[in-house]
Amino acid sequence: MLPAPRPYLSQARVVGLLLTSSYGDTLHSAGARVMYAASMLYVLAAVLAWKPGGGSPRPVWHASGFLVLASLQVVLGIAHVPSVHLPLGVLMFGLSVLALARR
Repeated sequence: MLPAPRPYLSQARVVGLLLTSSYGDTLHSAGARVMYAASMLYVLAAVLAWKPGGGSPRPVWHASGFLVLASLQVVLGIAHVPSVHLPLGVLMFGLSVLALARR
């Protein structure tokens, strides 16, 4: 199973800076771009690992689900809806840790 994008785990560290410093917004925004790009690469890697070998499509579903959640996070972050953006971020963090623990 492919691990969830690890750049997302770093966003948890940066969110503290977002709340306490003037440059936290810049770091969180940059981290969001990296996380979103990693989510897209995660889907691509899952498809490439599945198609040629004819293995289970399960990693593709996991990666696609993560990309959907990441897309929702981006929309909620841009719209400044912290009441949903934060809990969804915690959920994604937990799912990332779970995926890494299953390796």
